[in-house]
Amino acid sequence: MPHLRLALTAAAWPFLFAVGVSLLLVPVARMLAVRFGAVAQPREDRWHRKPIALFGGVAIGLTVVCGLLVFRVVHDVSLLLGCCGVMFAVGLADDLVSLKPSTKLVIEIAIASVLIFSRYRLNWTSSLTLDMMLTYVWVVGMTNAFNLLDNMDGLCAGIALIVGGALLVDLGTAQAGTAAFFHGQYLALLLGATAGFLVYNYHPASIFMGDSGSLLLGLSFAILTLSDSQAVSAKSNPLSIVAAPLLVLLIPILDTTLVTASRILSGRAPSEGGRDHSSHRLVAIGLSERAAVALLWLLAAIGGGLGIAVDYFHPSFSGLAAALFLVAMIIFGVYLSRVRVYAETEAETLDRTKLTPLVADFVYKRRIAEVGLDLFLITIAYYAAYRLRFEGKDFSQNFSAFYQSLPIVLAVQMLAFFAVGLYRGVWRYFGLMDAVVVAKGVFLGAAGAMLGVVFALRFDGYSRTVFGIYAILVAILLTLSRASFRLIGEMLYRNRQAATRVVIYGAGDGGALVVSELTKTHFGGFKILGFVDDDTRKQRMRVQGYPVLGGYPSLVSLLESGVVDSVVISARIIEVDRLHELESLCARHGVSLSRLHVGLEPLIGGREEAPTVDAAAGLRKNVS
Repeated sequence: MPHLRLALTAAAWPFLFAVGVSLLLVPVARMLAVRFGAVAQPREDRWHRKPIALFGGVAIGLTVVCGLLVFRVVHDVSLLLGCCGVMFAVGLADDLVSLKPSTKLVIEIAIASVLIFSRYRLNWTSSLTLDMMLTYVWVVGMTNAFNLLDNMDGLCAGIALIVGGALLVDLGTAQAGTAAFFHGQYLALLLGATAGFLVYNYHPASIFMGDSGSLLLGLSFAILTLSDSQAVSAKSNPLSIVAAPLLVLLIPILDTTLVTASRILSGRAPSEGGRDHSSHRLVAIGLSERAAVALLWLLAAIGGGLGIAVDYFHPSFSGLAAALFLVAMIIFGVYLSRVRVYAETEAETLDRTKLTPLVADFVYKRRIAEVGLDLFLITIAYYAAYRLRFEGKDFSQNFSAFYQSLPIVLAVQMLAFFAVGLYRGVWRYFGLMDAVVVAKGVFLGAAGAMLGVVFALRFDGYSRTVFGIYAILVAILLTLSRASFRLIGEMLYRNRQAATRVVIYGAGDGGALVVSELTKTHFGGFKILGFVDDDTRKQRMRVQGYPVLGGYPSLVSLLESGVVDSVVISARIIEVDRLHELESLCARHGVSLSRLHVGLEPLIGGREEAPTVDAAAGLRKNVS
């Protein structure tokens, strides 16, 4: 790593220079934007609620140019600078006069053509033609991905810093004087300029980067991940060549895919603006703006770290971690896609004729995706079992055994899952009995796979330990995948900010029922703080993950401190005096008091009148 440390040290000065210049230029750009009317006005499909200056991208661009002149690397990055300069000008024109999406697309394709003509392209396959087409998609896609990502204060700039930092580590291995080294200098200047801008763009933002900034960032990162086909690549590992840039840029890719798919499936144009991005969906769930942005920053950092790991460390284990992270991000994207972001009245006016039968029918083919996911997880678990059992040369010697037996394991395990009814469950309601079904399927599949290998391959050269490790791993992966919706929902629910703060009075069965009801999606406006119960044996315990905060005196303290908005009574039996005390206490502090009703309403009389079950029956009895 000596070259890496040296290169990063060399990049530190351009970065610090750019930070200082950007901190000075951004306020000037903001003042000029206001003076010349370059201001983003509030709109129904935009997030901000007051006019915000748009020339942040101008400050970023000028800072980069100043740095290139000061450090005398303009000539060495002429192609990169020329392409990004054109894209910056297009973005600035769009900020001022609003260009058509088709106009920007044509220019982006032209820039991609210049890069390909200059022998810059992706080297993902053995086909030059396929690599060329993928390069077009990559350049256009990445450029627009950062443009779409600029939808909330600090989001695009923060993601750009994380992505750029990971790319800078990759470029840090370049020898001084090479094209990659000068690209690293350019990237350091770009990151410094973005960091200075982020100081003013973090929530609440006083300036936006506009299309001039977001398109500049997107195209810069797209170009910096391309390879000069005239240079000999130092990477011989295909996983590193393909996976590293995908992992580093995973959050922009995820957001673009989510938005594009959602708009197409809802009959909208992909280029149409709206509050349907991943950040907006997180806020709709209940997170604050800062929490939503911070979560996406964290996910981008994990992706960037895994991209670096795939590049520099053992490709097998880092590749496994990357594959699992990719699965987790896909599940996270599916979860966010279920968040309602389009108004009902708006949905009724959509032109549904735009949806092809294939696309409309695909919405109902979730089971196909579920089966595909399981095939992928089984393969990962079986491969990981071999990796954990055998190391170094032993793994190479046993790889043929893994390869030969994998089809048998896949076939038998999938048949076992179908036999136990695994695909009849609903992920959203995954519970203990569903976990038992997973365990049955895994045990049956692992045992059947061993028997299959015995009959087909006579188990010669195979290890029973591998199948034991495999069973444990696949059980964990399948359980986590099925419980993912509940896990994600719980984590987001417990960190929500914009919600009514609730304390539940009674930590028994009724309290657990209240938690179950309030945490459902359609009760989106509540945040449970915990329980209050007069039974001293329950105090300091946890019920469904929420703490029992104490007895009635603790409730008095909570209400006096102003941290509670609502009290929900869940106890079936409560003393009349205590009920009156609760009513008086809540009324005195302006806190709502309510109770949960659960009952059976008879619609058709039978031989005997159906009994009525009511969680509050005891409460009414004591009151009367």
